[in-house]
This record gives sequence, structure tokens and C-alpha cells, in this order.
Amino acid sequence: MLISGTGSNMQALVRASQQQHWQQRFGARIAGVLSNKAQAGGLAWAQAQGLPTALVEHSAYPNRAAFEAELTQAIARFDPHGRPDLVLLAGFMRILGPDFVQHHAGRLLNIHPSLLPAFPGLHTHQRALEMGCRFVGATVHHVTAEVDCGQILEQAVLPVLPGDTPESLAARVLTQEHLIYPRAVERWLAAQP
Repeated sequence: MLISGTGSNMQALVRASQQQHWQQRFGARIAGVLSNKAQAGGLAWAQAQGLPTALVEHSAYPNRAAFEAELTQAIARFDPHGRPDLVLLAGFMRILGPDFVQHHAGRLLNIHPSLLPAFPGLHTHQRALEMGCRFVGATVHHVTAEVDCGQILEQAVLPVLPGDTPESLAARVLTQEHLIYPRAVERWLAAQP
């Protein structure tokens, strides 16, 4: 699992994997948590849960290709066969290049805080308010080379309330993210042969 910050979606996925017995039901486990930022609070939480962690700071590499090459190797080290079945982006705030995406094609999922295809990229809540949206939400999707454009796996919809701010929307949408991401992963696991 890849994170850049506190890892609240990562925490929701770890808890769901335990509560829903993914290991027993699907032979699936959270193999590790990787961050591109040393100060990511989610790393300490993962370590406290006994999960393997890794740090690959993007700022330590001369370009995206070098960073992503090391990122690919670090992900592979979490799996005894060198190829995890699923790579989950859980608040990983880096755009991934086509080679990385192709290497993990069909196994790379992300959660985005909007009702895709609306508002890909950043500042989704501010943009939704500026456009006068009456509903907002979150989307779990496959990652493709085009940002936030992969096949949609799960969505949650919330009404925009009078007086909502980008911050209040973000907080309400995040609660839904914590529900739909584990549900999407569980469905993905259940669909595997």
C-alpha cells in the first residue's frame, strides 16, 4: 500500500482486512506500507500494527523514472514472489508515469475524493463548490496512465449541504472513502480465480 500522509484510508483497509478475514477468505494480506515522505504519520501507525514499511523519498531521485524504478523494486520486496497481486494507492500524492502504471496494470487501485469523471486531480472540493455541485463523493478506480481516468469500481455520493466549505466536504467525503475502498478491494479479491 502506498501513502504520503496520515494514511487514514490505509488504516481503514488494514482494519477491514482483519475484520473481514481477507487472509482466511481470499489468501490476501496487507504485505506492507510504503511512503514517499519520511514524515508520513501512516508509517508509524503501520509499524505499530506490525506491518513491514518502506520509505522511497521521491526528492532523493534525479527524475521520475529513477524514483519509480526504486518504487517498483521496493513494492516487489514486500512479496515473496516479487509481484504483489494488488497495489493500493491510499493518499499517495504522486502522479505515476506510464511505465510504472503498465508494470502494475490491472493490479493498481486508487481512491479519489470526487465523483469521477468529474474533478480529476487536486482541489476537488473547492472546484465542486465553485461549480455549484449539489452532490459530491468519492471514487475507487483502476489506475491508468491518464490521471483519475481508470475504470470505476465503487462510488459514494453525498449531498452538498448549505454552508459547506471545502474542509467540511473533505471531512464528510473521507468517512465514505473509508467505507468504499475496503468494499471495492473485497469485491476485487472475491472476483479473482
